[in-house]
Amino acid sequence: MSKKMLKSGAIVSAMTFISRILGLIRDIVVANIMGAGAAADVFLFANKIPNFLRRLFAEGAFAQAFVPVFSEYQEKHSQDEVRRLIAAVSGTLGTIVTVITLIGVIASPVIVALFGFGWFLDWLNDGPSSSKYELASSLLKITFPYLWFITFVAMAGAILNTLGKFAVAAFTPVFLNIAIIACAVWLSPYVDRAEYVLAFGVFLGGCIQFLFQIPFLKRAGVLVRPTWNWHHPGVVKIRTLMIPAMFGVSVSQINLLLDTLIASFLQTGSISWLYFSDRLLEFPLGLFGIAIATVILPSLSKLHVNESPQHFSKTLDWGVRLVCLLGVPAMFGLILLAKPMLTVLFMRGEFTSYDVEMASISLMAYGAGLLSFMLVKVLAPGYYARQDTKTPVRFGIFAMACNMLFNIIFAIPYGYVGLAIATSMSASLNAFLLWRGLKQQQVFELRTSTVWFLGRLLIAVACMAVFLWQFTPPLSSWVSFNLWQQITWLAGLIGVGALIYLLVNLILGLRINDLRVSGADN
Repeated sequence: MSKKMLKSGAIVSAMTFISRILGLIRDIVVANIMGAGAAADVFLFANKIPNFLRRLFAEGAFAQAFVPVFSEYQEKHSQDEVRRLIAAVSGTLGTIVTVITLIGVIASPVIVALFGFGWFLDWLNDGPSSSKYELASSLLKITFPYLWFITFVAMAGAILNTLGKFAVAAFTPVFLNIAIIACAVWLSPYVDRAEYVLAFGVFLGGCIQFLFQIPFLKRAGVLVRPTWNWHHPGVVKIRTLMIPAMFGVSVSQINLLLDTLIASFLQTGSISWLYFSDRLLEFPLGLFGIAIATVILPSLSKLHVNESPQHFSKTLDWGVRLVCLLGVPAMFGLILLAKPMLTVLFMRGEFTSYDVEMASISLMAYGAGLLSFMLVKVLAPGYYARQDTKTPVRFGIFAMACNMLFNIIFAIPYGYVGLAIATSMSASLNAFLLWRGLKQQQVFELRTSTVWFLGRLLIAVACMAVFLWQFTPPLSSWVSFNLWQQITWLAGLIGVGALIYLLVNLILGLRINDLRVSGADN
């Protein structure tokens, strides 16, 4: 199993890497066209709402509830029963999401008033941000249908992942980025309001992703006609698991949405600075954390069905090791190279050095919580694979309540940076609670070898951090460099830093066996 999981993880990471690179190119294009001004704030807001609901109804909560049940049907039921489950789930979930999508399009002014309350108050009082409310209401009508497409995309991806076909689902997001980039490059020069073109790109990207996965479902023999069946035993089980999972798995997304709500009261640019910081955070999170979690959930679900508690614990231990091996240097890299990365990627067109300075502070705050975000992705499947959604929901709600408190404490003195600090702190609290819960349930225990493994990582990353701290030029130097010099310097710092981290780990005894599931079948 270990070699197979490593191979699957590598495939997902490779496909995700392509998607994330195109995502960065997309953000570079958006920053170049709109900078971090009012129009950018509004477009990013209109794009965030359906993406938040996507995590609620699709990728996050749905996958955590669907994969364990689907794995159980695969192991214990006939292929006809499996196909009937897929038909019932797609028809039932599809109907619900269709209704929600229609309501979202029609009631977009109400949704904007709820999540962009600062703009709504300005609109009521003819304040300076009243135009933001009107623009957001219009853009949301275009971006909201993305939820419908991506729900079916997420379901198809969950099915294909459980069948061991990880590459298709991991590659699918590429088409969203291509659609937005294409619309921005080819259509924005011909219109006055580029934000409308970008919103259409979101809609088009969702449609293309939906169509792309259909042939692969047909080839796998699981393309079925959706049917409404609210009382199908599998649907009952999935919705029972999904309702609490909607809160548990989406805590970080809810926190980010709360950040957006509070940021609507802050200075213009706050939403954009937080967005570009979050986008850089999402790169290693998707590349490592989400990729490992995607692979580990089906494996844990099958181990639970087959009653293999020892291998279950060792598989979780493997996930924690791998996440820490990759996440710890990524965390320190984001913090120490925040300004260089933002400069190289976004400082052109409407995105100024002032925007780099402001966004870098929130990126450092987000970066401090990167490892916690990753650990949540890996530890939560330890509950969902055992069809336990109530426990992580309790932890998630508590962490979210603490995030609200942290927002009040830190947002008043530190503004938008305080929001990023609060989000990182609540993620760390959530990760700790998930780990402690698994330990108390005697499901997962960090082995002594893993503790020593983590100790070696800290020594290696400290050596890397010292190098980056000493040799990274100040922002004034980065601004004076031409683009080629910027890229060369940044690539050199990342490359040498990674080499130092690897060499120190090897000197301290890191071996390939440390990355295998001990005792599992190879």
